[in-house]
Formats: sequence, C-alpha cells, structure tokens
Amino acid sequence: MIVLFAGLAAVAWVAVGGNDNEAAIEKLSTTAPSTTSESDAVQPAPEPTAGPTESDPADSDPAESDPAESDTATVQTPAEAPEPAEEDVDLEPTATADPGIDAPQNFGPRMDLVDIDGWLNTDATSIDEFNGQVLLVEMWTFGCHNCKARIPFNQSYYEEFADENFEILGVHAPEFSYEADVSNIVAAAEDLGVVWPIALDPEKLNFRAWQPGTTSYWPRTYVIDQNGDIRYDHIGEGKYEELRETILYLIENPPAPNSAS
Repeated sequence: MIVLFAGLAAVAWVAVGGNDNEAAIEKLSTTAPSTTSESDAVQPAPEPTAGPTESDPADSDPAESDPAESDTATVQTPAEAPEPAEEDVDLEPTATADPGIDAPQNFGPRMDLVDIDGWLNTDATSIDEFNGQVLLVEMWTFGCHNCKARIPFNQSYYEEFADENFEILGVHAPEFSYEADVSNIVAAAEDLGVVWPIALDPEKLNFRAWQPGTTSYWPRTYVIDQNGDIRYDHIGEGKYEELRETILYLIENPPAPNSAS
C-alpha cells in the first residue's frame, strides 16, 4: 500500500513538470565558483634570476684589465687616423751652407816678453821670433792644478794644427820657490808632456805685466794673430772649443798685414 502511494506521488510530480536532477544541477551551477581559462589567469611575477653583480668579472670591462684588448681598442684604423701636420713629417735633411765662425774680437797689440831668464824646447830667444804665426800664449806654472788640467787640450791643438802656421808658448811663472828651479821645470814638462816652447819668468814680471790690475791668474790663455794682436783672452779652465775655433779661424782667415809691418 505504501509503495503504491509513493509511485503515484512520483507520477503526479512528473505530470506537473518537476525535475529533481535538473534543479540540483542548476543549483550547483549557480552556486559553484566559475573557473577561468589558463590564458586569462594572472601569472605570478617570475622570481628574479641572479645576474652578475658589479663585482662579477663577467660584467667588468675587459679593456681595463686585458692588455691585449686595451691595445687593440686604442689603435685607430687607417681611415680614422688624422693626417699628420706638415711640421710633423720627418723629412730628409737638406744640406745647408756652413754659417762659419764669427771673427774673434781684437783686443789690440800684445805686450813684449822682457827679462826672460831662459827658454826651453826652442832655439828662440824672443817672442818676436814667432811673429807671423797664430800663437797661443799661456801663463802657467807646473804645480798649478788648473794649469795641468789645460795641458791635454793644448796637446790636442798642437797635434791638430802641427802642419799649420801655429805655435804654443808657455810663460812659466812660478807660484812657489820649488817651481822656480829649472831642473824641476824640465822634469815636470817631460812628465806632463809639454813639448812646446817655454819662456822662464821666475820673477813673474811678464806674468804681472800681461795682466794689469791687482790680481793675476794661473792659468791665463791668449791667442795672438799673425799681426801680433790679441784675439782671445780667457782666465782659468774651460772654453776649449771656443779656443779651438779661434785658432782655426785665424789660420784660415789671416788678417791683412798691418801697414806698419
């Protein structure tokens, strides 16, 4: 009896349009959260990947640390290199005329040598016997350090101009008594290689007369031209090339003879 009643109730429900499954499905579809497609989903921001830091060698400028790279980076290509300025071009030197040596100053006539006590390394007995030559006259004494320093240069002039109209005359004026001994002078001249004429001035008369004033010097060097005029005057050491040029100039450019000669 109960079964019969339930069956009739179901038939009556269907007859009036009821549907439990559809209602359940509809209710489920209206209450369940909607799903989104994969393309619409908001992707989480990607985790930052660990990259090279400033201290990482991979990020450093290789030109600063690699010599080969820095060399390459600083070389310009031929197209980029600037044209050299004319003044920077290394040209072959061209021959130019030798300007020559300026004529040495003329200080006037030389003085005479008087009361000479003797002569060494020569047969001359007067300075006048050297007239007409280029004559280097040097006041010296063999114990003087500065005098000895000049000797090698005088030797070079004596050798260079040996075949020219040139002579050296040393006026030996002793500073100390042992330098006045003739035997000591002879020995010193041999030891020092002084082979040119020497005039002995033991009382220093000419040494002082040629150097007017309150002070006289060892050494003092003069060059006398062919007319007997002083063309060079130097105190002490040095000026060796200037002295050589003066000698050379006077040999190659002798002055016109004096009208009185």
